[in-house]
Amino acid sequence: MNNTDNQNIYQQNGYKDRDDYLQCLADDYNLPLEFVYNLAEMLEGEEFDGLINALEDAEGMFEE
Repeated sequence: MNNTDNQNIYQQNGYKDRDDYLQCLADDYNLPLEFVYNLAEMLEGEEFDGLINALEDAEGMFEE
């Protein structure tokens, strides 16, 4: 999949681009943006399924 396809996927799901998508996920799951980016890199190609599952599992890890 090339960058144009990736951009279309994010736009089709209501986001400007990958950065916007990952920022929204960080906000939604109350997780540090750097953590979300690192996890997304580890789970490349799984942005709309595997990444969501991992973020659900990690939700609350960074709460005091």
